[in-house]
Amino acid sequence: MKFSGPSKTIHGAILILSFALHASSANAGGIAVIDTQRAVMETEDGLRAQASLKKFFNSRQKELDRKQKSLRKEREDIDKQAKVLSKQALQKRIETWQAEMVTIQSTFVDYNKELQKKQAEITQPILRKVMGIVRRVASSGGYDIVVDKQAVPYVRSDLDLTDRVITAYNRGGVIDTPTVTTPDPKPAAPKK
Repeated sequence: MKFSGPSKTIHGAILILSFALHASSANAGGIAVIDTQRAVMETEDGLRAQASLKKFFNSRQKELDRKQKSLRKEREDIDKQAKVLSKQALQKRIETWQAEMVTIQSTFVDYNKELQKKQAEITQPILRKVMGIVRRVASSGGYDIVVDKQAVPYVRSDLDLTDRVITAYNRGGVIDTPTVTTPDPKPAAPKK
């Protein structure tokens, strides 16, 4: 049987969880989840990346808006002059307008590709660092498996490592570890 789309994700999550449950019963490890996208985007670097991407997007959007406004105005002019222009002149203006429309649509597609590429460039280093922190948090917390939260239909909130990972990232990778208190050493027994 072949799975695709959401069904594939659900079946994959079930398979991972069944292996994890077997593994956790064997060595008393645990399972945790992380919202990877949130962990990347809510770190200080992620917030700066979002601001940079928004600035980039807004500059491109302004340019597209300006071109679309010009194209709308040109279309209105064509509609107004349709009755006074010769059939040949009208046809030529419509063809020119259509070519400009295709150019704008192509530019829009190019801008989207450029935005996706820039987003990947900016977020990949953050993602790599987040995943390193996830490994360390999982190891220090005794978790055998950390699953992306989007692949799991339900999880207890205490198993979500997202906030710990974001905090550790923003601290330069420093992970909060439970403090272990050691009793004060007893004074040496007096010599006899």
